[in-house]
Amino acid sequence: MLPTKPATVKPLSIGELTAQIKSQLEFGFASVWAVGEITSVSVPGSGHVYFTLKDKTAVLPAVMWKSTAQRHRYAIKDGMEVVVRGKITVYPPHGKYQLTVDELYQAGEGAQDLALRKLKEKLDKLGYFARERKKPLPAMPRRIALVTSPTGAAIRDILTIITRRWPCAEIWVVGVRVQGVGAAQEIAAALERLNQCAGIDVILLGRGGGSSEDLAAFNEEIVAHAIFGSKIPIVSAVGHEIDVTIADAVADRRAATPSEAAELATPDRAELIQMLRARKQRLLDLLTNKFQAQQQRLESLRQRRVFRVPLERLRNEERRLDDCEDRLTRSLQFRLNNAQRRLETLAAKLESLSPLNVLARGYSLTRTVPDKQVIRGVAQANIGDAVEIVLTDGTLRAEVRAKQMQ
Repeated sequence: MLPTKPATVKPLSIGELTAQIKSQLEFGFASVWAVGEITSVSVPGSGHVYFTLKDKTAVLPAVMWKSTAQRHRYAIKDGMEVVVRGKITVYPPHGKYQLTVDELYQAGEGAQDLALRKLKEKLDKLGYFARERKKPLPAMPRRIALVTSPTGAAIRDILTIITRRWPCAEIWVVGVRVQGVGAAQEIAAALERLNQCAGIDVILLGRGGGSSEDLAAFNEEIVAHAIFGSKIPIVSAVGHEIDVTIADAVADRRAATPSEAAELATPDRAELIQMLRARKQRLLDLLTNKFQAQQQRLESLRQRRVFRVPLERLRNEERRLDDCEDRLTRSLQFRLNNAQRRLETLAAKLESLSPLNVLARGYSLTRTVPDKQVIRGVAQANIGDAVEIVLTDGTLRAEVRAKQMQ
């Protein structure tokens, strides 16, 4: 049981206490100058600008009313180093104090922005952002790994979409912290462990939207190294469309939201079935048209005369062969008759020139012995030479006894 308060004490209500604090703070800090880096910029529909000013040791909520914001010629964004003038005010419903900014000047690039830009330049030189090294996503993944917060809205959206679009996929959920101290190390370790497992087709890395501080883990170099070294394709879905982190730039594909990442990683089963049915119908139509065309061609061939009277051509060729044989026979007979007549003519001519015919008319042929040279004159023979006299019915042997010249 709690003790009772002293009778002499008159406590203040929370509203009264807050009013006193408000009065003291707003009176004591009616006009202050401060320098810091802008983070967590938010511009609701009212047009007021809410943000946080920070340095290495502290953070301070700040607000710039719409009337003041409209006087500035440049947009307020995360990472800007600014010098502001304003007053400390207290918002009683939340019990928080804030800096109401009346003037804002750009002081330079914030430390966080500068570090991030230098890291991007370093990774770009190493080829981490090169398009040619990015791996294609599988058309029909069988096993999908999710690296995200197990309690965030992102995992619910991803699981809902994958289950609807591609329910045959096996889903592995690797829960990690997605913001705060140690989050980058957990993300990198999860990616490395998944690369040691066989059969994982694609990894979805993501979280819901948030401020630049909330997304800081995905701008860490250790996460960039883990994504770059992954043999498994990675789809990064960090924050919303306006938030582009280093993880988004290094990943094989970047999605504006976790829901889009789930759609990029999986085919739509309904669309795939519809496409397969359309292709099946197209194939059936092609086969039917091909069959009908071949059937018409077969019928056209069947109607041809060569198939209706198959032996007609053979009979014509046989008749042509007989005609050729007859012409050849007559040609050979004609040539034979001509040759025979020519032979008879030549034989008759040869017969008329034969010396035997001359001998038959009483003439004789005298030849030397033994070389049988025809003696055409007296000078060819000498007295005592042996000669032979050829008559029509035989040969006489003689010796030259005397020579008489005419």
